[in-house]
Parts: sequence; structure tokens; C-alpha cells
Amino acid sequence: MTSKIKISLILIISFLSNSYSQESPSVEKNQFKINVILPGFVYEHGFTNKNTLYSELSIGLAYRKSFFYDEATWSFLPVINEQFRHYYNLDKRADLGKRTAHNSGNFLALNAIYNFESLSTNNSYSESTSSFTIAPVWGLQRTYKGGFNLGFNAGIGYNIDKYENDFVPVVNFSLGWVLGK
Repeated sequence: MTSKIKISLILIISFLSNSYSQESPSVEKNQFKINVILPGFVYEHGFTNKNTLYSELSIGLAYRKSFFYDEATWSFLPVINEQFRHYYNLDKRADLGKRTAHNSGNFLALNAIYNFESLSTNNSYSESTSSFTIAPVWGLQRTYKGGFNLGFNAGIGYNIDKYENDFVPVVNFSLGWVLGK
């Protein structure tokens, strides 16, 4: 065989193997999002193929029940929510032909939440105070055509505030849109 034919065969085989090889799905390097239920802004930065840092600034909703006064209160408060996320099922979703774009997958995360003082509260039995919660969570995120985004995560966390430290449920549900392409 001549060297031209060998080179041509190598190039053809290389082209065919690259066109048939399946690339492993990866998280977005930079993703911006707006949430509409409890208004807020999100930035998610991809560190590796499966890990991101999720940063959210929003308005949160809190419920508190006092058994001593037999009263309950709802509060609206500014919240900073940070999560180190590991998306564990992107390959499986891709193999099943499901979307993985814009970090559409399930994840495990370490969640750190800082709740500022409440914007509105019932101070008849409890003073409004800031708090910090840390929690492991399981969650999912789906982004559909048009950028519509749905997110949910839940876990059990440990809350620290001025008056008491306690285990608390941590639940976050979001609807919004991914900004950009």
C-alpha cells in the first residue's frame, strides 16, 4: 500500500470512530436563571463534568408554630442559598434519550442557607432573627425547551439562630427560566 492510501484509511477510520463515539454529558459551565414563585436570581457554575456551585439570592417563606402561645406565623425574608451539587444521573438520562441540557438531572448536595431578618412577621411571641441552616439534600432540576426550569430539593438540616439550635426540614421548590442560550 502506498503512503497516501494508508493516510487516507487512517483519516477515514479516525473520522468514523469520532462520529460514532458518544460524548459523556456534562453540566453547564455558567448558567443564569430567574425564579418566579419566590422571586430570586440564580447563578450555577460548573467545576467539573458533574459538579456545580449553585448560588441563589431570593425571597424565602418561613412558617413557625408556637405551642406555648398557640399561634403560628408566616414570614417573608431575604435568603442566600449555596449548594455544592453532584449530578449523579446525567449519563443514564442521556442513554435513555432524556434531556441533560442546562443541568437537567438529579443531584445530591450540601446546602448552606442564610436567612436574614424577616421582612414581615408576627412578633407577638417571637422576635424576628436571622439564622443559618446546613443540610444534605437530594434534588432534581429539569430545563425544558424555551428555557422553562423546574427545581426541587429536600433534606433535613441543622438550624442555628440567636435563640435556639434545632433540626429542621429543608424544602426548596422553584419555577423559572434559564437566561441565555
